[in-house]
Amino acid sequence: MDSIGFTVRYGRQLVRIGGPVVENGYRLVGEDSLGKIDCTLVVHEETGALSYDYHREIERGTELTFYCDFRETDTTVQSCYLDNRLGVWNALRLCETLKDGIVAFSCWEEHGGGSVAYLAKYIYETYGVRQALISDITWVTEGVQPGQGVAISLRDSLIPRRSYVDRIRRIAEASGVPFQLEVEGSGGSDAKELQHGAQPWDWCFIGAPEDNVHTPHEIVDKRDIDSMLALYQVLMREL
Repeated sequence: MDSIGFTVRYGRQLVRIGGPVVENGYRLVGEDSLGKIDCTLVVHEETGALSYDYHREIERGTELTFYCDFRETDTTVQSCYLDNRLGVWNALRLCETLKDGIVAFSCWEEHGGGSVAYLAKYIYETYGVRQALISDITWVTEGVQPGQGVAISLRDSLIPRRSYVDRIRRIAEASGVPFQLEVEGSGGSDAKELQHGAQPWDWCFIGAPEDNVHTPHEIVDKRDIDSMLALYQVLMREL
């Protein structure tokens, strides 16, 4: 449930939270003790330094995020923070039909050290569950295209256990739900906490691809959102 953005430093300087794409003129919003804030991002060409344009200085430590301009067409949704709001939406919709399983909402993943470590320990020790699906949003690339189905990630900077991913692939193929296979050498998700933890978790990242990543204009094809939910419903029954 993370939001990338910026922290106000000193002298109108900004520090990134997560990995936001920066462009002159992006509208940023937030709130400090003096009231609500609606300001403009400034990127200094010579140095790459970041600051804001506002009628007063904003209190240091204030968090600023992209202004939300939600847009919808017959085929797409577009907004800031679809990553990972759509992953949260998918998990909430899954709760409507889920009979056996756990839905856990995590936070802080974008700036390192999230809540997954202690959630994983609690879930494993309390319920004996050790299989996970990461309901997050991935990126459109040369190999993963919009409108072609949800992406099943075979790897990113980490490599999940092959037997678990192969079982997911077999279930997906039998389901008839459109999907794509993703192979990347970088990037990551809450799976990092599962893989580096003491409990023997299996995990797989499955998510719809989006374009204009980490900007105010993230865009996702509705067909991929539908296939994401459909595949999760199948997997939570059959895994």
